This record gives sequence, C-alpha cells and structure tokens, in this order.
Amino acid sequence: MLRRRNLLLAVLFLGVACNSGDFGEPLAPDPDTGGFSPWLRAIWETDFTKASVAPAELTQGATKDGIPAINHPVFLPVDAVDFLNDREPVVAFEAGGEARAYPLQILTWHEIVNDVVAGRPVLITFCPLCNTAIAFDRTLAGETLEFGVSGFLRNSDLVMFDRGTESWWQQITGEAIVGELTGARLEFLPSSIVSWADFAAAFPDGRVLSRDTGFQREYGRNPYVGYDDIDSSPFLFDGKTDARLAAMERLVTVELGGEVAAYPFSRLETSLVAGDSVGGTAIVIFFKRGTVSALDRSTIADSKDIGTAAVFEPVIDGVTLTFRADGDAFLDEETGSRWDIFGRATAGPLAGRMLTPVVNGSHFWFAWAAFKPETRIWSP
Repeated sequence: MLRRRNLLLAVLFLGVACNSGDFGEPLAPDPDTGGFSPWLRAIWETDFTKASVAPAELTQGATKDGIPAINHPVFLPVDAVDFLNDREPVVAFEAGGEARAYPLQILTWHEIVNDVVAGRPVLITFCPLCNTAIAFDRTLAGETLEFGVSGFLRNSDLVMFDRGTESWWQQITGEAIVGELTGARLEFLPSSIVSWADFAAAFPDGRVLSRDTGFQREYGRNPYVGYDDIDSSPFLFDGKTDARLAAMERLVTVELGGEVAAYPFSRLETSLVAGDSVGGTAIVIFFKRGTVSALDRSTIADSKDIGTAAVFEPVIDGVTLTFRADGDAFLDEETGSRWDIFGRATAGPLAGRMLTPVVNGSHFWFAWAAFKPETRIWSP
C-alpha cells in the first residue's frame, strides 16, 4: 500500500491529475451516448466520434501536457557532458550519419522529444511505467506531426497526441486510437537503450540531449523508486497478466513477417548472444552488462545493473554470421571479426562493416503481453 501511494505521488508530481475525472480510474463512458464524456470535449479538439478503443480502456494519469514534451531540444557535444554517470541509460538513435543520445534521466520527466535528425523529423519516446523507449518517424502522408503527452494511459502505456488533429496515439503500437487519424500508424525506427559510456565511446562526435529543456526538473532522480522490482506489480494496470513470465520481466521484442517474439533479459544475460529467426528473417541479439536501470534507486546513477540488448540481421555480403560473446564484445565465427553493441565491426577482416539493425523494443512483459498476447517467448 505504501509503495502504491508513493507511485501515485510520483505520477501526480510529474503531471498534476486532471480535475475533471478520477485519477487512476478508467474513463467512464457518457451515460447518454456510451461514448467519450462531454468534459473531454471541453478540453480537447479531438474528434471523439472516431475511435478504435472504448473509453473504459483508458486510464487518467495526468493533465493534457501536464508532463511537458520537449519540442525544441538543445544538444551538447559528447566531451561537454558532465551530468551522466558511465553506466546511466540513454536512448541511442542514429540517422544519416548523425548519432544522438537522449538520457533517460531527462526522458523520465518529459516522455517525448520532437526532434529532427539529419533532416528527418523523428519522435523519441519513453514510457517509464512500461520501460518502453521507441523512436518513430513523425511524418504522416507528407505532413510533419508534433506530439505531446495526453495524460492518459492504456494498459499502463503512454498515450500521445498530435497537435494538428489532437488524435490520441498508443506508444507501444504507434497507432492512432482516438480521433480523426484513428487507424493511422507511425513508422518505427531502430533505437536502443545503452549505457552512456558505450555511446560516448562509439560516437565521440555524437550529440547529447542537454538539461537545458526550458523546465526545472530533478534530472538524475528517479521518481519511480523500486518500480522495476521483479516481484512487484505494474502500476495503473487492471488487465490480466500473462503468467508465462513475471509481470515486470524485462525483455526485448521483435515483430517481423507476421510473427512476434520476446527475449527475456533473465535468459539473455546467461547466453549473451541469441540467434533466431522471426517471420523468416534471421536475427541475432547481443546482450551486454553495464547499463543501469532508470527505475530502481532514487538516484539513477546508483541503480542496479540490468544490461542492454540490441538486435541485428547477422548477414554480411550474403553470408549469415554466427556470433559468440567475447568479454564486452562479440566475435563472429566465420571471420573472427570483433563487433560492438551497435553492430559495428571494430577489428578483424570485417572492420568498418555494420550489421543491419532490426527495429525492436525493450518493455516490461505485462505491457507487451497486453498488446501482443500471441508473442512467442524465446528460450536458449
């Protein structure tokens, strides 16, 4: 009970709960229409006649924009960053030869960054309650969208909104679920959660989201202390949990060719390398220790090491490579080349070559299973 109260206080602190409904409770449908309540129409310009979900599937967590998105991100060069511990988690994203790091110590307080990387409008998102970091292309039908935090959750997952039509979007699926754009989908882009030290070593010319956000927040502090304890229960989630794994098990997920597969961190940390095929496509997963949780201790830098995972197609010049772990790196059996967590060959005959990244997500099992119950769970 004490833990739940603390989590309630954390979410309230992040974004003050709306006065027009009950915080932490599902939306009640309008008794006259069975649809979305009139008080929502007083706040939103959303077309509530279009929706693929029922109001009761949505839970109120905060006000509209109560958790402020970052719309004008400011970046620092790697060598100017002095506020990150080596093991702290960052979302790494690369496009057009530009690499950027988005620290979770900042994303925890904002959840959304609207950015442009190498001329491409991108959306970097993080839902602390689901441990879900996802990058999207934020263009749709040739139009660039800007996103904010709606304050609502579905299966405890972040519901975003675009400022043009105020349609509501599910983060995990990238799909519009309420409003004019209902049914539209954003394009997923490859990204990964890695340690600051790994990013800085791999991309010395990269750029890092700074604390100069225009807002005063306790960056570096975790407002969800102890949330990711494997024996704990998900917050603001009323669905049935899939008993195949613990609700708070971390996993990396891949969806290809109509098949969905999940790779639990508890199994990956033993094997370090996982070769598999999903939807007919060969993949390899690299797992590396040295990245701490953003949801454990009060100070993120002091949190437990949970590791990180990255997914690639293990094919170079038509040859499918076989990998094994070698210390903090990975070796392919075919050439003996050495590879890093970003899928780059750093030594050996293939030095300078790169594996093709596979779009993946890092989630808590309860949230992923709620959206993708057909998921196959990998075992070594």
